[in-house]
Amino acid sequence: MTSWFIAPWTPSLHPLRLPAMKALLRVLWLALACGSAHTTLSKSDAKKAASKTLQEKTQFAEKPVQDRGLVVTDPRAEDVVLEHRSYCSAKARERHFAGDVLGYVTPWNSHGYDVTKVFGAKFTLISPVWLQLKRHGRELFEITGLHDVDQGWMRAVRKQAKGLRIVPRLLFEDWTHKDFQSVWDSEDEIEELSRTLLLVAKSQHFDGFVVEVWSQLLSQKHVGCC
Repeated sequence: MTSWFIAPWTPSLHPLRLPAMKALLRVLWLALACGSAHTTLSKSDAKKAASKTLQEKTQFAEKPVQDRGLVVTDPRAEDVVLEHRSYCSAKARERHFAGDVLGYVTPWNSHGYDVTKVFGAKFTLISPVWLQLKRHGRELFEITGLHDVDQGWMRAVRKQAKGLRIVPRLLFEDWTHKDFQSVWDSEDEIEELSRTLLLVAKSQHFDGFVVEVWSQLLSQKHVGCC
């Protein structure tokens, strides 16, 4: 499954301004109208585990991967399997990139939650794939998936990685072009949508959201194209 990925958007603690929400909706609507898509995470994307016949290191390494000659342009599969569980614990929180780094965590791969606790400091944003945004009619919005939210994990990650922002994936589920257009044309709908997002962000202690739209909407009939 493919989807259009919109960069992380962090709501403030104050009511969202209408221009900001309009800009977000315009980007989403244009993304669908233009038919652009990029591959993102899904359950079917997970690759099969490496062959059990290959050796794996399980102990900590004394040196980071850079000093072990593992950061190369043409890595070998055997080296990846051998070294993927062996990391330098002394360097686990050290960053080598000054820009923002976004990482996904999926509920169907619980190992990702543990990895985030260890290497969370290497990221600036972590996006658990938890939430869906549904529109049930005019000014009627619902955010589902809150049963997947793990507050204990969030506290543990933030304790290990100071300054890390947790921005759950928010999927615009079952939205049509008509839904986007209706919200875009109504300041009342934009205000209600903003209120819904802010209430959830505050009550669940989120730092924002990563907005996602499924590519299934690209096949729907729409007018105009950029």
